[in-house]
Amino acid sequence: MLPSAEAPETLYFGGGTPSILSVSNWIRIFNAFEKRGWSDAAEFTIECNPATVTESKARVWREHGVNRVSVGVQAFDDATLRRLGRVHSVSDVIKTIKILRNAGFDNLNLDLMFAIPGQSRAAWRRSLCEAIAIQPEHISCYEITFEEDTELFDMLESGGYKPDEDVACDMYEDFLEYTANHGYELYEVSNTAKHNGTDKAEFPFFACRHNINYWRGGSYHGLGPSAAGYANGVRTRNLPNTDLYCAIIETGRRAFEYEERLSPPARAGETAAFGLRMAAGWPLDEFRKKTGYDLLQTWPEEIRMLVSNGLGILESDRFRLTPRGLRTADWVATQFLCPAEENIGQR
Repeated sequence: MLPSAEAPETLYFGGGTPSILSVSNWIRIFNAFEKRGWSDAAEFTIECNPATVTESKARVWREHGVNRVSVGVQAFDDATLRRLGRVHSVSDVIKTIKILRNAGFDNLNLDLMFAIPGQSRAAWRRSLCEAIAIQPEHISCYEITFEEDTELFDMLESGGYKPDEDVACDMYEDFLEYTANHGYELYEVSNTAKHNGTDKAEFPFFACRHNINYWRGGSYHGLGPSAAGYANGVRTRNLPNTDLYCAIIETGRRAFEYEERLSPPARAGETAAFGLRMAAGWPLDEFRKKTGYDLLQTWPEEIRMLVSNGLGILESDRFRLTPRGLRTADWVATQFLCPAEENIGQR
């Protein structure tokens, strides 16, 4: 566990469905946090499934410092939700938003998913319109990924569904257009947020601080089975088996599945890659302070190539991707990544 002196700036309960926990379980968690001095995080997010939120849970969350909730909506279409295997309905989403607002939450994110098998572009646009009508402070949008051992994966493998990249690109363009037209700013490839007032900072006021820390190369600790972390130059991932994880934790040890120490060049490359997913790109001085490397001198050919192909913009104080470059951010990342020199090894 983290020592009390390292009280986190942000907390994020994600993965799985943490909102399924009972009120009594949440109170135990909050009490443990308070004992360690973790209850004053500037941003405290909980991910939730709309079918698992109650008035009592929302009230307890808010009373114990949770100030941001990310709602896994995915789609505003019941047929699409059933195809995804989701247990909630559109009416559950509306009810959940009302519960959260009544509990005092003024920072909500809605997660949406596009390019779902059977999802038409018209249905996707309706989902965007419904999401915007709710007026959340933040909207995230992700192209569907096909996980093994799911019906959708089996459909893909059997040839029952063939992804259409052109349609997926059109849907992403719809996301950019609809959110921009309603006061949301794209600050990362998949994330948009509102400003608070008219002042324009580097990031929108309601941007997720926790995720910005990831993208800007900050340290973070992963607690719980399968959670990942990066601190003191070492990347870690916890054991996925809950029983084994708990057994090791009870001995006073960290339950790592593996540890990996990145070399300084590899870490700098990874930091560059993730930071360029953000619309603001990398301020050159900040990158140098963060990594010890000069972005322009370390990757001169890569940056020259991106600029010449209309994918990057070099300004006096920063390097960032163009809107077209952001659409290819995964490929751009490969231009900066370097292999780690030292792998501490599997456990």
